[in-house]
Amino acid sequence: MKNNMSKNAIKFTYLSQEELIEAGAFNLKMAIEALHQGLVKFKDEQILFPEKIVQIFNEETQERINCLPATLLDEKICGVKWVSCFPPNPIRFGTQNLSAIIVLSNIINGYPVCVMDGTLCSNMRVAAMGATAADKLAREDAESIGFIGAGEQAKMHLIGMKAVRPGLKVCRVASKYAEEEHGFISGLQRIIPDMEFVACDTVLEKAIRDSDIIVTATSAQAPLLKADWIKKGAFYSHVGGWEDEYKVVQMADKIVCDDWNTVKHRTQTVSRCYKDGIINDSNIYANIIDIIDGTKMGRENDDEFIYFNAVGLAYADISIAYSMYRHAVNQGFGRELALQETMIFDKNLAGKIVF
Repeated sequence: MKNNMSKNAIKFTYLSQEELIEAGAFNLKMAIEALHQGLVKFKDEQILFPEKIVQIFNEETQERINCLPATLLDEKICGVKWVSCFPPNPIRFGTQNLSAIIVLSNIINGYPVCVMDGTLCSNMRVAAMGATAADKLAREDAESIGFIGAGEQAKMHLIGMKAVRPGLKVCRVASKYAEEEHGFISGLQRIIPDMEFVACDTVLEKAIRDSDIIVTATSAQAPLLKADWIKKGAFYSHVGGWEDEYKVVQMADKIVCDDWNTVKHRTQTVSRCYKDGIINDSNIYANIIDIIDGTKMGRENDDEFIYFNAVGLAYADISIAYSMYRHAVNQGFGRELALQETMIFDKNLAGKIVF
């Protein structure tokens, strides 16, 4: 019986968000490196990337739960991110609007390897993608960054941008509510003490004018960012859905995406422009991997206004999650949990079955 129990036991590692952070897996440089590897491997057809499944419960508010799978063939790891996005949560409940779980399984016997918090990874992926784009597309002498939005993804984006543009000195932030701006600043001043923070008292234009790097990270579905506010030579990282007016897209010298074929079927501003016939495929300069591997040039002069749109790629999440999992386990973190010790009918089931 012991051999049978051992043979058929299914166990996995569990990692909470707190354990991941304590293990040192909240590492933007590690996330950026894992993202790079994922982008390269996907282009080399070493990653399976099926369509995601979306369940929308409220079309107006876009309350939804998504199932996003991907397989890293070289690593023999299949993963899925189960992520909820409920934009009304902050106002309705005073809680965050996003939560996620990631499951990693091996593709040798199909058993689960890890169940881990996915909220940290998901936010890190957004930041790592934006930072990767900024590294190639923002001016090297960028000193100022402006945010519309002050939530978790905005905070994470600033850390990512600072990782690739350490010369950033000024951060301006504007949000729907002034208290959100002050919360953003109080949380990040301790982490980035050499940066000057400016709360814009909900005046969006104040955050954007004269900013070398622009980030919109909101749950709004409205043209918040205006073209007239954008300075020559700026880099814009578009994180959410519809956050800027069409003129912003039209004035861009280069439009770069994480994956244009994925973006064009979504609801981002560039997607809307595409569906409305304002732009076409030829207006998209490149996917970010084409710049990383040298197929296309990145920024070519200091006057270019470059627009980057990332919709989110599940294989990027899984690439980063697997890197975080390995790092945490190597540091001795993670709890082993059992799904089963034996197969169903090897257990003592007498009196325990209802039929």
